[in-house]
Amino acid sequence: MMFGSAVTGRVATFCAGLFCFFLTCNGAAFDARSDPWQGEVDAMLATDAARAPAQQGVVFVGSSSIRLWTTLAEDFPGIPVVNRGFGGSMLADATRNVARLVTPYHPRLVVLYAGDNDIAGNRSPGQVLADFKEFVARVRQDAPHLPVVYLAIKPSVARFALWPMMRDANASIAAWARTRRGVLVIDATNGMLDATGKPRPELFQSDGLHMRAAGYAIWVDALKPVLARYGFVETPHRAAH
Repeated sequence: MMFGSAVTGRVATFCAGLFCFFLTCNGAAFDARSDPWQGEVDAMLATDAARAPAQQGVVFVGSSSIRLWTTLAEDFPGIPVVNRGFGGSMLADATRNVARLVTPYHPRLVVLYAGDNDIAGNRSPGQVLADFKEFVARVRQDAPHLPVVYLAIKPSVARFALWPMMRDANASIAAWARTRRGVLVIDATNGMLDATGKPRPELFQSDGLHMRAAGYAIWVDALKPVLARYGFVETPHRAAH
């Protein structure tokens, strides 16, 4: 009986170990799925060691429309801006990475663009609103009074069929923002539509989704007075002597 008990014990131990192994593997897989942009965020933050981004400035965070805004510093000369756009991310991705992409820079203002991919990923306007609320709540955990500016979801050629839902999400977020201190929605979408109410194709790259410089110029014009309201005034470039 003692031999049988020993064997049984070894089998039980082996099975428990095997269960823990599979649990660990499944947990790792789940973590990877829950943050698909982990590698991109890691790579982006690795550059901070070589060149530390500005502190006490404006952090721009969100999806590829922010990531591809390569002229951000030129568009706001003299204003300390940090570009932390990544992948084709959604609002939940931005929320998950607040501690890594927002908080370390101690910004005085956060500008967010996300929700475009959320609607394209079958999230409803109501869910987008709920996700935005979670983003603001997460930001305020670390900085209770930090202002958040939301760039309304843009109409695009590639996703114009989804525009009614995007417009509803924008309206819901704007209505909620009006009830909150320090939360502001910048809706520059009218300038992106032509006289017939369709997206202006000249504002977009060949994919019909991401913007050209002319599209970003509309955002810049809409954001300048907002940044000035929070004390961020441009310093004109001076010619070298």
